[in-house]
Order: sequence, then C-alpha cells, then structure tokens
Amino acid sequence: MVGAECAPFSKTGGLGDVMASLPKALVARGHRVMAVIPMYYHYDECGTPCGAVDLNICGEMQHVDYFHHNRDGVDLVFVSHPAFYENVSAIYGGGTMGVTWRGALLSQAAIEAVWHVPCGGFPFGTDNLIYVANDWHTAILPVYLRAFYQDHQILGYARSCLIVHNIAHQGRTHCDDVWRLNLPDHHTGAFYLDDPMEGPGMNVLKAGIEYATKVIAVSPGYAWEIGTDEGGWGLAPTIRNDPVKVSGIVNGIDFNEWSPEMDPYLQSDGYQTYGTNLEGWWTGKQACKAALQRQLGLEERHDVPLLGFIGRLDEQKGIDLILNSEEFLMSQDVQIVFLGSGRQDLQDRLHEMECRNRHAVRAWIGFSNEMAHRITAGCDILLMPSRFEPCGLNQLYAMHYGTVPVVHHVGGLRDTVRHFDGNHDAGGTGWAFERAEADKFQWSLGQAIYTLRNHKESFAAIGVRGMQQDLGWDHAAYLYEQKFIEAKYAH
Repeated sequence: MVGAECAPFSKTGGLGDVMASLPKALVARGHRVMAVIPMYYHYDECGTPCGAVDLNICGEMQHVDYFHHNRDGVDLVFVSHPAFYENVSAIYGGGTMGVTWRGALLSQAAIEAVWHVPCGGFPFGTDNLIYVANDWHTAILPVYLRAFYQDHQILGYARSCLIVHNIAHQGRTHCDDVWRLNLPDHHTGAFYLDDPMEGPGMNVLKAGIEYATKVIAVSPGYAWEIGTDEGGWGLAPTIRNDPVKVSGIVNGIDFNEWSPEMDPYLQSDGYQTYGTNLEGWWTGKQACKAALQRQLGLEERHDVPLLGFIGRLDEQKGIDLILNSEEFLMSQDVQIVFLGSGRQDLQDRLHEMECRNRHAVRAWIGFSNEMAHRITAGCDILLMPSRFEPCGLNQLYAMHYGTVPVVHHVGGLRDTVRHFDGNHDAGGTGWAFERAEADKFQWSLGQAIYTLRNHKESFAAIGVRGMQQDLGWDHAAYLYEQKFIEAKYAH
C-alpha cells in the first residue's frame, strides 16, 4: 500500500487513517503487507537505512534510502529523499507538478521496494503482488508499473488497485507537463482530459483510473456518485467507460483509538468510559454530557439537547447550513459545540454566532484530538450536513459512541446512516435529509430534537443500535481482500 500520509507519522485527513488501519486489518487476515510512505523527517521508529536504490524520475536520476519498521505486523517502509524533508510542514505543497514529482518518486520507490527492502530478513519478492495506490498523489503508480516494468516482462503477474478517497482532487495541470513524466509516447494519452469546464489539460488521476486493475471508492454510494456528471468532477466518462472495475467499500474505525469502553480521554475531568449497550448509554454517556457542559462553561442541563459539529469549516462540510440556521437553533433551546478550522470568513461567522449566544454556543477553532473524543461522547446529536462526503468517519465514531447523527444523504453518509422514520422504520440509526438546503436540514434536525425530548426511549434505542453495529476494519478488510482476489485473476 502506497500513500502520501500515514497516521501517526503524517496525517491531514482520512487517507492517513486508512493507511494506518487497513494494512493492520489485512495482516490480521493472514496477508503480508508493506505500507510505503514518505519520510518527512527522521521518526524515532525508523532506525538506520536498510536499503537504497537509484531511480530515474522524470528523466533525472534520484537516490532514495529505505528505512523499515514493523508496527502491528505491518512492514512500514519509509522512503527518504530531500524532496520529502523540504515539505514536512506542507505535505501537498509545491503546486500540482511538485506533488506529481514527489508522487512519482514515491510510487517508483514503492514498486522497487519489493526487491531492495529486507522486511523480516528477506525482501517481499515478486510473487502474488498487489500494489495499492491512494488518491491522485500516487495514481501514477499503475502507469509506471505497466510502462517501466510489465512492458519489459517484469512483474507480469502483479496487479494494481487505486483507492479514490476524493475525486475532486485530480492533479490537473497543463497538457505540456505530461512530457516531464518521461513516459513512452504511447502511455501519455491516458493523462489527457478535455474538460468542458476547464478545457484540455493533463490529469494524473484519470491516468491512474484507466491503468489500475481495480478502482475502489471509499463507499458504495461514492462509487455511484463519481460515475455521475454531478459527482465525477469531469471524470465521470472515464468511470463509466469501465464500470465493472469500479466498486466501493466503506472505511472502518480503529477500536484501539475509538472506543467508549476504554477511551483515555474519558477517564478524567468528570468524563467516564461506558459500555456499548443501553445501560452504558443511560449512565456513562449522560455523565460525559454533563462533563462536557462543565468543561465548556455551558449550563449543566440534562434536558437540553447538546449538538456537536466536528470538521473543516468549508462549504463541502455544510457548515454554512448550520450558520444559516442560527435563528431556528436558538428557538429550539439547544446547546451546540463546534470544533474545527478552515475558511477565515466562516471562522469569523462562527465567532459572531458564539458572541450572540454565549449561553448556548461554543466554538473551538483549531483541532484537539481530546476534544474530538469528548464532543463525540458528550453530545446527543452530531451534525454532518456535508454537500458531498466520500466516506466520512465522524458519523461512524458518533454511532459507536451512541451519539445520533443528522446527515446529508450523500456518499458514505448514505451507506452508513439509516434514516429513522418513527412511523414506519424501527431500524434507523439517525436522520438524513435529501438536499443540502437549510430548510431540509432544519426539518431533519427538528425531528431528532423532538424525538430526544418527547420519546427519550426511542432516541436511546437509536443510539444503542448505532453502538452495536459492526463498524470496525475487519469486515472492510474482508471486502478489500475480495477485490484484490478479483484483481489477481483479471486480464
């Protein structure tokens, strides 16, 4: 598996979590897994170099060193090169071609690692290999695998998969830049995209999608969306050209980090851990609610609905729908807690909303892992009105902690949150609204608040159903395994 980030060493979003958790889950299923990531600085676990190779990257020879560390059975291989050290504070800095160049370096180093890194005393070798690239940063890997190896009768039985975490980021640049990749002419055509909105250009993700044996989106709903003109961001025709190789798998959550039963952030300041059952919901979760209210200086009231939002402050996450619903929210006698950072204008609006409603609103600008856990445990309802959400993790964390999500019915939110209809459906795990509009959001949230206030036992049952779902990585790893098997026998 190859990615530009991997928690806890480097992380800007969900990709870092997937690179940390999926390899571990595959190891638990009996596979030998190598995770290849950049060395942005010298991590304590890395030790000394265990191998090296000289690579032709975009027409110039580059020397890279490999460092190896076994973590939870996964062979973590760090690729050391000055280009990565220069971007320690901005993993995706340097413009499109800068990221493309580093992705090309990482991808070819990953392909070569099976010969040069003695994991556990001996290299992986070339038998039964699946290379898994992640997003556009490493989408060039399937192209390199074919152009520089398989076209020369090397790694003929290896296959490649590309995981699409967010199709909006594609690695677009000028057409002329394709020649900088130093590929044979007959492999450059896949990079060209004549976009009706942006015109012709080079597109790294498009080439990766065309060359990969399998393309896996991070939820079935998102796999469908990227094949639509509205959700494909210009690549829908490429997706529809070979729909059989495109599928979706929902990410799991790491119970070692996210578990109300042993969460270290719930073991002080009045918080308490609790079981994923009805008793835990009624006792431990309510204790966490009171502790969160005290910590944030809100009135300690068990009867007031406590709402939470955790995420980036931008239009994708739908924060404007919440801000535009201020009058509605205050009319409902609720408390609401925000955690996140992003666009300055949205941060300013959030501060203004807090100033107008000090009795009910708290805005924590920035990120705190401790507060993310405590808000997830202490809130009654989590708000996720995202305009698009490829998979989403916060709704999974929330449900595992018994916090009921109110979500926009898109992407991974569509796959993971079952809408509760009090008249017809006894299996719901939250509320979902169909269009990203303030009135639709307010209607669904109003239903959740009404149920919490007037039908507390039904609301508790919704929370417990969420807690008792299988949200871990084991099932997701099984589904990935099936896709890898399909790729192995694909022609």
